[in-house]
Amino acid sequence: MRIECPAELLLGLHVNIERLAEMVKLEAAVALFKKGKISSGMAAKWLDMPRAVFLVQAMEQGAALLEDSADDFRRETRLL
Repeated sequence: MRIECPAELLLGLHVNIERLAEMVKLEAAVALFKKGKISSGMAAKWLDMPRAVFLVQAMEQGAALLEDSADDFRRETRLL
C-alpha cells in the first residue's frame, strides 16, 4: 500500500517514514477492531505482535475488550 506523505508531516511528528508506517498500521488495526471488522487475533497477527500486547494498546485508545454480550464472551473464552 502506498500513502503520500509530505516531509513536513514527518518533521512535525519527529518520525521517519518507517515509524509513520507503523503508526498508521496500528491506528488502522485498532480502528478496524473497535468497529468489529477484525478480531484482536487478526489485528495482532497483522501487526506481528502478541494478542495481549495489541489488546493493551487498543484499550489505551478506547477499545473495549468485551461488549458484555454473550456472543463476545463465548468468542473470547473459546480462545483461552
